[in-house]
Formats: sequence, C-alpha cells, structure tokens
Amino acid sequence: MARPPSTSDDEIFDLRLARSAPDLWPMLDTIYGHREDYSDFRAALLMVLKKGWKDRPADLKALDLKRDLEPDWFQRPDMAGYVFYIDRFAGTLRGILDKLDYLDDLGITYVHLMPCLKPRPGDSDGGYSVMDYRQINPAYGTMEDFETVTAALRARGISVCIDLVLNHTAKEHAWAKQAAKGDATYQDYYLMFDTPDVPRRYEQSLVEVFPDNAPGNFTYYPGIGKWVWTTFNEHQWDLNWANPAVFLEIVEIMLFLANRGVDVLRLDAVAFMWKRMGTRCQSEPEVHMLLQALRACSRIGSAAVIHLEEAIVAPAEMLPYLGRGKHDGREGNLAYHNSLMVQFWSALATRDTRLMTHVLGTHFPDRLTNATYATYIRCHDDIGWAITDEDAAAVGATGHGHRNFLSQFYEGSFPGTFAKGALFQVNEATGDKRISGSLASLAGLERAMEAGDAAGVEAAVQRVLMGHALIASYGGIPLIYMGDELALTNDYGYLQVPEHAHDSRWIHRPAMDWAVAGHRHDGASPGARVFWGTKAILARRRAVAALHGGVPVRVVSAGVAGLFAFVRVAPTGVVLCLFNFTEGWSRVPEAWVRGVGVTAMHDLLSDHPVEVFDGHVALPPYARVWLA
Repeated sequence: MARPPSTSDDEIFDLRLARSAPDLWPMLDTIYGHREDYSDFRAALLMVLKKGWKDRPADLKALDLKRDLEPDWFQRPDMAGYVFYIDRFAGTLRGILDKLDYLDDLGITYVHLMPCLKPRPGDSDGGYSVMDYRQINPAYGTMEDFETVTAALRARGISVCIDLVLNHTAKEHAWAKQAAKGDATYQDYYLMFDTPDVPRRYEQSLVEVFPDNAPGNFTYYPGIGKWVWTTFNEHQWDLNWANPAVFLEIVEIMLFLANRGVDVLRLDAVAFMWKRMGTRCQSEPEVHMLLQALRACSRIGSAAVIHLEEAIVAPAEMLPYLGRGKHDGREGNLAYHNSLMVQFWSALATRDTRLMTHVLGTHFPDRLTNATYATYIRCHDDIGWAITDEDAAAVGATGHGHRNFLSQFYEGSFPGTFAKGALFQVNEATGDKRISGSLASLAGLERAMEAGDAAGVEAAVQRVLMGHALIASYGGIPLIYMGDELALTNDYGYLQVPEHAHDSRWIHRPAMDWAVAGHRHDGASPGARVFWGTKAILARRRAVAALHGGVPVRVVSAGVAGLFAFVRVAPTGVVLCLFNFTEGWSRVPEAWVRGVGVTAMHDLLSDHPVEVFDGHVALPPYARVWLA
C-alpha cells in the first residue's frame, strides 16, 4: 500500500500564511500602505516570517501542530499559573530546575518568568527597561540556560510566559545608542524632536504614569539636542510604531524568543504604542491593528505561541485587547482581569458586593472569542483603584470618596482596618493614591500576627483562600503570585536597597522563603494552611469541566449585600459560585439557588453535599462554594 505524501515545511508555512493573511495584511495596509516603501516592507516581513519558521526546532513545530488541533489548550481548567522573579524564586535560571517538584506539588501548568531579558544597569524599572531582547539578564544566566529550563518545564507540561516590552527600549539599547550618535535611520525608531514645541502640544492631553519619580512624558538630552518621548522613565525611550522598521524588528524578536521555547508572550505597555495629538495616546485604534497583525505573525511562524496583552485600563478600554468588532477573536488571547482584582479588594473592605456585582455584571460579556482572562488577586505591581465615578454613583457612593477610603483602608490608616500596606505614587493634583502590599498583609495576616490575634489570623487565612477560589472559578487562567500560596507578608527590607527604596512595590516582592515552603506539609501554620488550601482549590478546578474558559460567566445578584455570585453555564449544567465577603454568617434561600439553575446541592469545591436548613443555604465567614 502506497504511503500518503508528506507535507513539507514550505507547504505548512504557506498554509499558515494563507490562514492568517486576512488578519495580517489589511491591518498593515491601513497603517503603512501609504508609504512609498510599503511593498519592500511586505517582502521583508515575508522573509522574516519564513526564516523564523525555518529556524524553528522540530519539537516546537510538533507543538505548533498539537495546539492547532487543540486551540482551546489555554482555556482548559487544568491551566494554573505561577508568577515569579527568577532571582527571588530560585537565584538563577538553572536554579528553577531544582524547584520543578514544588511547582508540580502546587499544581502549576503555566509560569510567568518576570522580566528576564537583559536590562540596563542600575534602575531598570524592575527589568522592564530592556537593552537587549536576544540576551538573558546575565545575573540569571544565558540564553542556553533559558532553553534548558523551557525544555524542562515543557517536559512537565508547564507553559512558559515571558515579558516583551513593546512601547519602549532602554536608552542603552543598540538602536538607541545609534540614534544618540546621530544615525537618522535609528532616530526614526524613536520619537525625537528638535524643539520643545511639539512635545508641549502633546503634553496638554497626556497623563503622567509615574508622577513622583518620573514627571512629564519627554526628556531633553543636551548631548544630542533632542527631546525624546519617555512615557515611563527617562531611561525608557518610546518606540515609533509609525515606522514599519520597528514592526519588522519586533516580529523578528518575537519569533526568536518563540524558538527558544516561549509559549506566551506578555506584551507589556501595549496601550501606549500609538501616538495621536490631542489624545491620551493610549488605546488608539492603530494599537489594536498592530496587535492583531503581531498575533497573525505568531500564528504564521510559531503557532503554539499566544499573546497576553498587558493593558491595566477600564473595562471598556480593556476588552478590545481581547478582540472586539473587526478584531474579535483575532487579537490577544489573554488579558489581565484588573477589574476583578480591584473589586475583590473593594468588597473585602466594605463587606458589600453591590459595586462588584454592578461592575462585573454590567461591563463584561459572558464569554470571549478565542480568548480568556488572566485572573489574579495580587501581582508584582501596585493596585490602582480603577473605579469610575459613574460606577460608584450607581451604588450610592462617590468615586473620589470610595477610592480615597480604599487607599486609607489598605495603607492601614483607616480606623478598624485589618490591612497593612504602603502608598504608591500619590497624586496630589487628583488626590488618587495607589497601594502596594502582599496578599497576606493586605488580607490582614501581618497585623493579626503582630497583635497575637488568633481570630484575626484565621480570618486572614480565609480571605486569602476565598480570593484564590474566586480567581480559580471566575474564568480564565488563575495566576498565583510567588509567595501568596505560602501567605508571605510584606518585606520591608526594600528600604535598605538604594535602587528599590523609592519604589514601595518592592514591599510585595520578597525573596521566596524556602524554609516556610519546606514546612508546607506539616503543622497548622498560616503558610501551610494557605498552601494546602490553594493546592486543593487548583486540584478541584482541574476536576470541574464547567470552569473551562470558554464557558459563559454570568454575574447574578443574591440580594444579600455581602455575597457575590455568578453562574458558569456549561452544557453539562449550571455551576453557581458563591462567596461571602464578610466575617459573619450569611445565607441564601434554597429557592433562589435552584432558580438560577442548581439541580443538586453539591459543592464541587469541597466535593461534599451541602445541607439546607430552614429553606436556606448557610454560608460561614468568607465561605466559597461551587454548587452544581
């Protein structure tokens, strides 16, 4: 019997190009089609894509095929993420190899290695001021080490996410150095101006990201006689995405990193990529065209790779990063659910979930196309209280008043607070204050332990576990920030480190406490209890098919101010997820529970039946149940 003909690599490339061409060329035609060199640009892009595919290792090409056949791989309930700084978790890249059993023990299938590409010396904005996209931070190891680690993680079924900063490079990047020497080609890679006139006009509508330590959006360099656009910090020069050469460079870098074993590219600071006079220069239409085109390039040259788009903005502005209108299903596969995180902390402080129910039930669709959320309670960054005046007014509050209350509560200055955090970037003009702090400290553990308050410790542990149960069930990939699974508290040692002391976010970036981790299997310490509770939550998540990221999420009101509720509407039936955001008992009528679709009083989280008392389901303090 004759063997069927095999498909060559060239034929596979052509098939993938044909599949994604409708997502690619119309976007680039719109952005760059007016340029005289556009045909040369298209030809150069094809060469970059073909080379990236040709250089792709055989095992990664096999993974491309597998994920083409399983396009929902990142939406499945067995996905659970862990986020860490390499040096603070394992010392070096190769040190991660000694920690694989720990990740397996917790149930992790996705790791985000916080900025690991080569940063500028000194203050590098936590690693986001990159001077070489093709080298690893030498403090962590080499690119060869990186490939060894990604291969080891892949063998364990763990996907790897790394950061790719799209808005800017370090001023020490090779492109920037050439620009500083007067090279016109590379000066066009950035946004540079001979006089302050145009920058001043832009400044009229721009906002400041870091007003405390990096005011303004432009920096003047006497040595080159130029004003350079520096949105975030003086040492971070904004790229000029109106120049197609920048697009080509970034595509080549994306494919290079994909071929080193990266599964998820976290595209950093994407909202700022396109500049338009008279606007905030955030989330302009061209940003979404560029991101769709970049996504298409990945699907052509490295189909196993997906994109996480980092845009910490209001819901209406965030959702387009997951695809809306003509971009639906064609842009990012993942985006952070910042609103879920903010509303968790808001409801926890007020013991009132009405704002949470309003925001999550009003502003978000019940499902997404070829995309899902990255859900989290804490991350490496500060918490900005993204609560609009309109949403606050809908529940009888004022936006400014509520935001100010939350800052005071979580800083630890509000009477009766359980939290202990630190202010970040206080804006005297608007009165807005952002907050830093570890999950455990903001949840009350640090203050309770200092006071010897056993009841307070218990409440803090339950708040942490409720948060982890929330992000595990809401939809998407839950991300556990390193140390939160062990209830690590604030680290004040950052104040003794000169390059960190000005940035309170280092308070929640502690070194991993491997002594605490070593005792996670014994005793009743808060760390051990949180670890086992988190591990159990992720294990139960894997067992519940209805928690797939493609299953609709519909927020419902239980009519009780301290309860938050939503249903996952799966083909196999409804799962009602209930959370008690108060330190007291609460209850909901059995009739209401059955009215939203629950047919069996069984808690999928604990895998135990739920008793009904006097026609009600009783919920203890900080309860979390997934009723089938």
